Order: sequence, then structure tokens, then C-alpha cells
Amino acid sequence: MLPLGRLALAALLSAAALGLTVPAATADSRPSAIVSLGDSFVSGEGGRWLGNGGESDGSRSGTDRAAYACGGWGCAYDPARIYGSSEDDDCHRSDVAPIESAPVAVDERVNLACSGARLVNLWPASRGGESHFGEPPQAERLAAIARRAEVRMVVVSAGANDIGFGELVAGCALDWARSDEEEPALCRDEAGAELRAALPVAERGLTKALRGVRAALGEAGQGPSEYRLVVMGYASPFPPARFFRYPESGWSRLHEGGCPVWDADADWAAGEAVGALAVAMRDAAASVGAEFLDLRHTLDGHQLCDRRAALVGPEGPSPLAAEWVRRLSFLQGSARESLHPNAYGQQAIGACLGLLYATAGGDYACRDTPGRFLGGMRLEPLPESPL
Repeated sequence: MLPLGRLALAALLSAAALGLTVPAATADSRPSAIVSLGDSFVSGEGGRWLGNGGESDGSRSGTDRAAYACGGWGCAYDPARIYGSSEDDDCHRSDVAPIESAPVAVDERVNLACSGARLVNLWPASRGGESHFGEPPQAERLAAIARRAEVRMVVVSAGANDIGFGELVAGCALDWARSDEEEPALCRDEAGAELRAALPVAERGLTKALRGVRAALGEAGQGPSEYRLVVMGYASPFPPARFFRYPESGWSRLHEGGCPVWDADADWAAGEAVGALAVAMRDAAASVGAEFLDLRHTLDGHQLCDRRAALVGPEGPSPLAAEWVRRLSFLQGSARESLHPNAYGQQAIGACLGLLYATAGGDYACRDTPGRFLGGMRLEPLPESPL
């Protein structure tokens, strides 16, 4: 019989399974803008948190940005302090989302991405696009922005929900919950097969979304040479197994770290899974003349349960020591925030966008320099092929 903790986690997972702004002169009287489209990875889901604290109540060692009015009886919590009005419709666009954090010289930053969005929610309505959480397709909203503003860059990060990446990772945690170290149930083979089967359809869907962006901007009077279209990849929430600070045996990966996966499955998520997704996304970008920003190693050293990072203690959070990914949690905040870049991770990705914006264009990977934060982010040109 499995321990109650593992049974409880299995039930929960089964039920769930799942900047610095500088005004810029423009060629005409319209404001300049940079716009993001996509899903929770770029919308800012998880931006409520500054690392993961060891305390379960109060301000969670100062990591919970939604906490206020803290006193002897605890704290009050208001996620709208971070997500604004998007807390009401669950789009969860945080105040530190990459588009907000990027040090880019434009007049406006417009975050159209929404938690839970699939590629069909990006397509124009004329091409089969569908609304999401009551909002029109994101390409339609982009066109409306382009009619009043000079769009200089569009950043698209989408496709993970179409391949069920979150569900696949949750399934790995569920397999951990259903087994023990004497006979671990691994997800990597089945999840890998599902991923490979879903990727071709997702790549076609992303290509259609990117063409929809081109069409939306073209109808608003902006040609391809007047803006930059960037496809932004994903990062694994887990490091390779050799970097885990908690052993496979025992309960620490669940109770302390919020990273309940077996070593082999962590290696699959950090390697094959995000790698295959990056290849498909880069191929889709290339097919429409877009740029690609590879984030597979952007959070290295700060992923969940990474021994190069630590839980935040009474001394309070620091980006140099904290994890940059929200832990798997059903008791603090929203479970939907789990396994997403937190406020530190989103600011790091924003710094990468700022660096890309400052280039003449092309495909790049973004990496962190150990011991530094935003000033340590750096771009490296990607080889022509393969990734």
C-alpha cells in the first residue's frame, strides 16, 4: 500500500492534470509597441513568487508577493496585486512577465498572452481562431493594436498546451506518487512517445499562428520588414538529475522541494522533451522568416530542487540564491502557478528579450552567468542546425 502522502498527491495530480521603459521616437505620431502572444509561459503565470520559501504561512519567507497586511495572525493575500485584472479571467498576466521586464525602448508593452491558451487561440478568426476565457483570438487583438501603434516586435511562445507538456510532466509526478524507489514507475517512454506524436501537429499549428500574425499586421498596414517576429522557446522546470539536491528515496522531493519526479524522468524533461519542442518551434519560425530565442538553459542553476540554488529562509529572498521556478504546490497560491518561471525567472527571460531586441536579428540561445542576475544574462548565436 502506498503512503497517504503519495495517494493524496496522486489524487490531486489526477484531478488537475493538468522593465525599464524608455520612451522612443517614432517615424509617425503613433506610439511604438512590443507585443507578446501565447500561453502561461509568456503571460507571466507564477510571477507572484520570489523563489520558494521554507515557511508555509505568512509571507512564505518573503517570497509571496501577493501577501500584505502581515501581522501576528498571518497575512492577507491578493493575487491581483501581481496579475491585475487578469486575475479575474485567469489569464494571469503578471507585472514582471517577460514583455514587462524587457529593457526595451518602446512606448507600450502589450501582453496578450493568456494562461491555458492553445494555438487555436492565437489564429485569426478568419482562419479558425477561437476565443479563450472570453477574449477574442490573440491575432485579432494584435491587429487592433497595430492599427493605432507601430508594432516593432511580436514575441510568440505557444504550443506547450497543444502537446500537453504540462500534463506530461504532471504525469511524471503522478507516476512518482504511484510507485517507490524499489520499483519506480517511469513516465519517460510513454510521455516521449506522446510528445513525438503530437509535435508535428503542434508545429503546423504554430506555423499557422505565425502566418496569422503576419496577416494581422499586414492588414493593419505593417509589412514584414517593419517589425520583428520572434518565437520564444521553453525551459524545463527541472534540472538534470545530477543536480538535484534531494535524493530519490524518502519524501524530501515532495515535502521540501515540490519536485516529485524520478531521476530518469527529470533527465527526460530537461533534455529530450524541451529539446524536441525547441526543434519544432525553431522549424516553424524558419518557415515564416521569424527569429528563434532558445531558453532551454536560461534558468540553469535555479530550477526546482537544483543544488546550486536553495529554499528561501528567514533572511529573505535573493535572486542569486533562490530558485527561479515555482514549486509544485496545491496549498499555497494557485496550483496552476506550479512549474512556471517565478518573478525572478520572468525577469531573467525579459533580460534575454532585451538583449535580442538590441541585436540586428537572428536565432540565439540565452544563458545565465552563475553568481549574477540580470546583468549576467547573455546571448549565444545558435548554429544553423541542428539545435
